Amino acid sequence: MPRGYRWMFWLTGLPGWMRFGFSPGWGGLPPAAQYLISTGQLPQFMSFLQSYSPMGAWMREEDEIEMLRERAEALERELREIRRRIEELKRSEEE
Repeated sequence: MPRGYRWMFWLTGLPGWMRFGFSPGWGGLPPAAQYLISTGQLPQFMSFLQSYSPMGAWMREEDEIEMLRERAEALERELREIRRRIEELKRSEEE
C-alpha cells in the first residue's frame, strides 16, 4: 500500500473500518449498514443475503462415491507430478 494512505484518518476523521458507517451486526444489520441505508441499497442487500442457501442439495451415495473417487484420482495425479518434479530437481542438483 502506498505511503500516502497513512493520512487517510486525518482526511476523514474516521479509521478505515468505520468510514462507510459501522454496524457490529447486532440487530440483524450488516456492517456498513448506515451507508447502505443512506444510499437506499439496504433492501436489495438484505434480499441478496436471504436469496442463497448456505448448504447445497444432498447427494445420492452413488454420486458422492463417484465424486470422491474422481477427487482421489486427481490427488494421486498431482502427487505423481510433485514426486516427478522432486526427482528432476534432485537429478539437476547432482549434475
